[in-house]
Amino acid sequence: MRIVGLTGSIGMGKSAAAGYLRFLGVPVYDADAAVHAVYARGGAAVGPVGAVWPEAVRDGAIDREALSALIAADGAVLPRLESIVHPIVRRRQERFLLMAALRRAPVIALDIPLLFETGSERRCDTVFVVSAPAFVQRARVLARPEMTAEKLALILGRQMPDAEKCARADFVIPSHRGWRAMLDSLRRAIRRTLDAPARHWPPNPQMAPPRPFGMRPIGHRQTGMDHA
Repeated sequence: MRIVGLTGSIGMGKSAAAGYLRFLGVPVYDADAAVHAVYARGGAAVGPVGAVWPEAVRDGAIDREALSALIAADGAVLPRLESIVHPIVRRRQERFLLMAALRRAPVIALDIPLLFETGSERRCDTVFVVSAPAFVQRARVLARPEMTAEKLALILGRQMPDAEKCARADFVIPSHRGWRAMLDSLRRAIRRTLDAPARHWPPNPQMAPPRPFGMRPIGHRQTGMDHA
């Protein structure tokens, strides 16, 4: 099973790319959704985070605004928070990988916004970076409700520059040329990924291959890959 790392800066169209990958039959792990799930009421991170910062919990869930205020007030909060939350999220990711392997998925994608920033690309066979010109990115982001130029500058300051991401990518997926060009780019990148050997799954080369659960392989007519 090949593991694709899917990433891109804010406003670059990464979510659209993830949607197209699902359309093409590629299982996609959404890192942002995983964090939201563990922060929600009953989520696995609520208890451990609340034990350290009880003021960050409200109505049985993590209050993200309260947590952001704590992070802004004390630089030691974020590293400690990450040491608590990252292992929890990582376990969800491992379950996703295992289930995809059991279904004999030939390729999966890990949708991780801070893929390079967290070193997660080291667990991937190939990396797709979704990109667009800076003026397109800025227009998209500033069109969002409650977004300001100041907020955008703060977010971009925390992310690796787009040019560096593109330089480190195996495939750059343009998102500003229309949906058809984006879909075609993803199809080509998937084909080339499938042509290369899997280097990260199974994690133990001696592991016996899992039993199939009947998932259709990529390339089946219903995925649209036959018509590329």
